[in-house]
Amino acid sequence: MSAFLWDGTLSHLLAQPGLPLAEKILRPVIVYAALVVLLRVFGKRELAQLNPFDLVVLLSLSNTVQNAIIGEDNSLAGGLVGALALLLINYAVVRFMFKHRRIDQLLEGTPTTLIERGEICRDGLARELLTVSELQTVAHRQGFSNIEDIERCVLEPGGSFAIEGRTPPRDETRHLELLARIEGLSRQIEELKKGK
Repeated sequence: MSAFLWDGTLSHLLAQPGLPLAEKILRPVIVYAALVVLLRVFGKRELAQLNPFDLVVLLSLSNTVQNAIIGEDNSLAGGLVGALALLLINYAVVRFMFKHRRIDQLLEGTPTTLIERGEICRDGLARELLTVSELQTVAHRQGFSNIEDIERCVLEPGGSFAIEGRTPPRDETRHLELLARIEGLSRQIEELKKGK
């Protein structure tokens, strides 16, 4: 049985005649470059995966480009060469960007401020096609019960949210203010009692 697997199915999986080796390497490199450019153009929203539609786009995108990467070669060797080419090009790009920060900033883009000094930046939300309810969802994921508890929120180029809470939080500030007022009223009552 193992001889059959080696002679028949396994050899077919490993080395099905298909694309030339150079094309198996070049296809993933071209698809990689195209995806980097497309994700840069269409914004950080897809990377942040804010709703099911964004996730569906990313999953469909990977399925869509599969044939572009490996072509008609469904062999194991063809898939491994394509995967290796993707990993190598990513490694080379990451190392290059690490050494050239200015180019990295140009290609990666700039952060978008969504909340500044506790105020929602409507322009930033519009630029990233985000709604206030999606921003509220992000706040909840980060442990904030209300947007009002956030001092600053920035959508980073990689799709992550950097959030700074108010210090102290709004509820704590209100609590302290109420305690101070109650204390003041208690003092006034004591003074009125003494004055009688």
